[in-house]
Amino acid sequence: MTRERAVAVTWLKRFEGAGLDGVVAKRAELPYAPGKRVMLKIKHIRTADCVVGGFRWYKGTPGLVGSLLLGLFDDAGVLHHVGVTSAFTMQTRKQLAQLIEPLRKRAHVNHPWRDWMDAEAHSVARLPGAQSRWTGNKDLSWEPLRIERVCEVRYDHLQGDRFRHATHFLRWRPDKAPNDCRYDQLETTAPFELRQVFRGA
Repeated sequence: MTRERAVAVTWLKRFEGAGLDGVVAKRAELPYAPGKRVMLKIKHIRTADCVVGGFRWYKGTPGLVGSLLLGLFDDAGVLHHVGVTSAFTMQTRKQLAQLIEPLRKRAHVNHPWRDWMDAEAHSVARLPGAQSRWTGNKDLSWEPLRIERVCEVRYDHLQGDRFRHATHFLRWRPDKAPNDCRYDQLETTAPFELRQVFRGA
C-alpha cells in the first residue's frame, strides 16, 4: 500500500509485465471489496483495429447480433481469432444484423477460419467455436463474414495472442484495410520477474 500517487503510477507501469491488471484505490482501513462501490480499479486501457471475421447470434435469436469475432494478422499473413466484442444495446444488436447481412453472402468460401466450422473443431482450444472451462455448455456456434470490415475496440490486457477479456466496441474504421490489422500495432509490455515484485522483506 502507498499514499503516494507517484509510487502507484510506477506500480501501474512496472507490474503489468508480471501479469497484473492494474492497481486498486480505496480507503486504507477498508478491506478489498470486489463488486462494491467503495474502491476504484485502475487498469491499462488501449485500443486496437481488428478484422471482423464472424459473429454469433444473441442467445440464438436471428436478427440480433450477440458478438462480433475479432481477428489480427501475424507476420506470416495468418488471421488469428483474438477475441470478441459483445456489449451492445438491443437496438444496436438489431442494427448490426442489418449492417453485416451483405457480408454473410458466400463468406465461407476461402474464409481463413472455415476449417473451424466443423463440429470436430469445437474441441480445439482458441477457435471461435471452442468450448472452455469458462463457457461450459454455452452455445458457441458462429457464422463467418467476408474479411472486409474493420472496427476499433478498447481492450485492457493481452494474454498470449488473445485479448484477456471481452473488448469494448468503439467505432467502425472504413478508412482501414483488413490487412492493416496486425499484431504489431499492439503495445508490448516488458516482462517483469515475479520474484522482484513479490520478494520478501
